[in-house]
Amino acid sequence: MFSSRFRWDFQPNRLTRALEEKRREGGELLDLTESNPTRAGLSYPPEILDAFRDERLLRYEPSPAGMREAREAVARYYFDRGCTVEPERILLTASTSEAYAYLFKLLTDPGDQVLVPRPSYPLFEFLATMESVEVRSYPLRYLAHWEIDIEGLIDGLTDRTRAIILVNPNNPTGSYVKRAELVELTRICAGREIALISDEVFADYAFGADAERVVTLARQTDGLAFSMSGLSKIAGLPQMKLGWIVTAGAAHHRQQAKERLEWIADTYLSVGTPVQCAATGLLTLGAIVQQQIRERTAWNLQFAREALAASPVSLLDVEGGWCATLQVPRLRTEEEWALELLRSCNVLVQPGFFYDFESEAFLVTSLLTTPAVFAEGLKRLIRMANCT
Repeated sequence: MFSSRFRWDFQPNRLTRALEEKRREGGELLDLTESNPTRAGLSYPPEILDAFRDERLLRYEPSPAGMREAREAVARYYFDRGCTVEPERILLTASTSEAYAYLFKLLTDPGDQVLVPRPSYPLFEFLATMESVEVRSYPLRYLAHWEIDIEGLIDGLTDRTRAIILVNPNNPTGSYVKRAELVELTRICAGREIALISDEVFADYAFGADAERVVTLARQTDGLAFSMSGLSKIAGLPQMKLGWIVTAGAAHHRQQAKERLEWIADTYLSVGTPVQCAATGLLTLGAIVQQQIRERTAWNLQFAREALAASPVSLLDVEGGWCATLQVPRLRTEEEWALELLRSCNVLVQPGFFYDFESEAFLVTSLLTTPAVFAEGLKRLIRMANCT
């Protein structure tokens, strides 16, 4: 009766069941996984509501790429970061998840493949499978810092590979693509007619500068590339449902992609008029929220560095984003660490296998967590590690 796309196990995993039981019991829970900015104790400017007081909200005037004014607001966002992006290269979506769906429709046929980083956010398999696309992974390797394993990436290519996905910075490793890596990736793609897709939702949250870092693929002039972002992370407004795709690369490839993307978008017309009318104000006011997130994540990261320095738990290098990855002693599996922390210490973390880490034992925490909760949760983790 139902599509074969739904091949996943719908049963909750052990950690989810343990969390449900803990919540039924009531009492204290230190959640070190909070990634929803609207639930992280941030202060939102009340003027955000004023951005929706616009009489145009009452008219429906659909445009496949999105309202010109909203696309100009996105173009200014890039201009303020030193990158010129013409509004004609921008296509609005309801989210980056929808942007992925559009790009998979644009670039692939059923049975084609896309390469995604490992470790990384687990959403790709769901998004690709919904489009009848196969996900293959390429490794990120850690040698004091994260880098793309180019040879491993090449080994993952087949004659059905249509796109290489970059998460820049990666979630959860917090690693950025470097210029030398982009040169290699561009060379690899050019000879195989493969597109680059760069998910840049965390790009504004770097911990320090690095001249070798690639901040956006919107500047790309070779081949075909797509840069994606949205209000969810850059303005801390996931509920507003506005993302976008910037088409980059060679002019003839860009034009063909633009025409087809607008055809796809015209079929779905998913972006609501209110958020498009409010886009200029939301991007402006979102900078206030972004600054709070920067301060929060920087404080938590510094605390983690100091607190873990003399402990059995190691903090892996992180360049940006909202996550911190901890390496814990391999006396337990990641699942056992997470379950014991929850049951005995009332601390919730995520095991590394949620993000497809290849080896044990890693735990992932959110730097967006309120500082008091983050600090106490980390102290309990350290005490548990010291007693192991």
